[in-house]
Amino acid sequence: MRDRSKFFGRDKGIAGYPVKRIYEEAAFIAYYFHWSHDEIMSMEHRERRKWCEEISKINRKLNSEPENVFDVFNKR
Repeated sequence: MRDRSKFFGRDKGIAGYPVKRIYEEAAFIAYYFHWSHDEIMSMEHRERRKWCEEISKINRKLNSEPENVFDVFNKR
């Protein structure tokens, strides 16, 4: 296994991104798309976040959730 100590702090990921959040994103993508750990972890942070957003959009459509007119950032 590689020495990742220079990249990871105690509870922060690369460049200060929380490790817990990385695991949440990876689990979310793996659960819905069944992609491998290596595929998910090789993605850049922005790409991983984009896939999480896209999966969430799919789920909202499937659950027939109404559009939130107050969501000015288009996160829903």
